[in-house]
Amino acid sequence: MTLLETIIIAVVEGLTEFLPVSSTGHMIITEGVLGVKSDEFVKLFTVCIQFGAILSVLVIYFKRFIQSIAFYWKLFIAFLPAAIIGLLAGDYIDAALENVWVVAIMLVVGGVFMLFVDKWFNNAAKDQTVTCKKSFLIGLAQCVAMIPGVSRSMATIVGGMAQKLTRKTAAEFSFFLAVPTMLAASGYKLFKVLTAEGGSQIIMNNLTALIIGNVVAFLVAVAAIKFFIAFLTKYGFKAFGYYRIAVGIVIVILMFAGVNLSVA
Repeated sequence: MTLLETIIIAVVEGLTEFLPVSSTGHMIITEGVLGVKSDEFVKLFTVCIQFGAILSVLVIYFKRFIQSIAFYWKLFIAFLPAAIIGLLAGDYIDAALENVWVVAIMLVVGGVFMLFVDKWFNNAAKDQTVTCKKSFLIGLAQCVAMIPGVSRSMATIVGGMAQKLTRKTAAEFSFFLAVPTMLAASGYKLFKVLTAEGGSQIIMNNLTALIIGNVVAFLVAVAAIKFFIAFLTKYGFKAFGYYRIAVGIVIVILMFAGVNLSVA
């Protein structure tokens, strides 16, 4: 990848990781349009720049992460379902990720669903405490996001709203849950590359790109999170629903136009 391609992909990651629009779908479009050929480093890069996005959550919500052990216990409970399914069905998930049609279809289906989310889950309780039970149920909802194109953010926020959390509270817990989830995914991918033959050399040869990508993803994610919370609280999900539908249609059009969007 060139420096410009590195920056553009990192910007897309930072913008879309915490929004309910599927960062996977946007990565596919971006890399396809740029003509970036998928290889071991590109696959590693698109996962590892999540470290920058993770750091943005830690910086913005620093005080929340030093509150109590109970906070981490709830995150662990929410993280557990996805961790177990990820370990048991990792190969199937990777295979689904390589199917661009799955991503496009789920973007559209999820977009249609989001047009009605505000109406279906408009019953927030006065008590906005995230209990262990609610954490676990949100964690179960996160598992749906293992289907590429669903969006981890969408699944967890809707899961929180189903537990009668406000849009803001559900979104913030989604951000918190992203930290262990994305850290595990990025760390696992990095471990696989490092333990593979020639893996450490791939990283060393592209270390500058990884650093730049993470810095850019961090800066953009900080702005994206602040924008999303303000927008979601005021306007809800409908705009994101229409946007998802449009992105799914764009992917289909690009594939029919002969643009190579394969992530294999």
